[in-house]
Amino acid sequence: MRPLALTASDTMSPMTAIVLGWNPDRWDGWQFAYTPVLDVLHDTGFASVRCPLSTHLAIPAGTDVWLILQGAHERGLLGHGIATTDTSADRSTSQVTFDVDLLLPRGEHIPETALLHRVPGLDWESNPISGTLLATNDEQMLRAVWADHAPSSEIDPVDPVPGTLPASALTRVSVNRYERDPEARRQCIAHQGTSCSVCRFNFEDAYGALGHGFIQVHHIVPVSQIDADYVLDPLTDLVPLCPNCHAMAHSRTPAPYSPAELRRLIRASTHMEGTVLSPEELSAQENAARILGT
Repeated sequence: MRPLALTASDTMSPMTAIVLGWNPDRWDGWQFAYTPVLDVLHDTGFASVRCPLSTHLAIPAGTDVWLILQGAHERGLLGHGIATTDTSADRSTSQVTFDVDLLLPRGEHIPETALLHRVPGLDWESNPISGTLLATNDEQMLRAVWADHAPSSEIDPVDPVPGTLPASALTRVSVNRYERDPEARRQCIAHQGTSCSVCRFNFEDAYGALGHGFIQVHHIVPVSQIDADYVLDPLTDLVPLCPNCHAMAHSRTPAPYSPAELRRLIRASTHMEGTVLSPEELSAQENAARILGT
């Protein structure tokens, strides 16, 4: 990542979002290598990145960070992140740390043509574009373009796509990397099907084609049993769960409820306790029924 080129007037502007540029034709890459960061995103949902600054810029933690390609053959919107360091509190720092939460595959970035007319605040002719500060209106338009093009999660499409909502509207939830692995999920579902292993709810049965193939997977191995030598077995360590049962499983930490425990809880909540009537109570019910003519 090339240091940000910013003027003194830039540091005084109200900041809602910042754009960082990457030109693959001029630089070997960012501080991080593209593929390893993509792997970390795959496992955990975000990757922490440091970017050097050429000037002391006030960037509050929570600022949206948009990643732009500036190459001769690759120009467009590549990814999104959230600033985690608060350089406005420590003006002596010369770098910003941010968490990349979505990085598009190379060659599948949102092209420059999709941005030109909808986000006029992006000055593509500036050299470099790194360090562009976006006004509120431009940020909203950029977020709208991102929402139109960025892919939803294959693991849980209910989750908002990173960048489509301001960071202040979201709460980061720790993610189990084994529940995010698409290949492990595929093997789990191929083996156990798409019905919830606790309540047996099936989305396709309930919603037809709309629910085809939809189910979440849950990692049942307690964290205390995972060490450096642990290798996931998708057929025994993962189970399909509907979002309701999945949320209930993780409502206990650090060891989530097991599917068997949840099944017992469901049975207990739906079972009605019976009582044995005394002869006097039974006679009173019979008299009441005769009087009412039932």
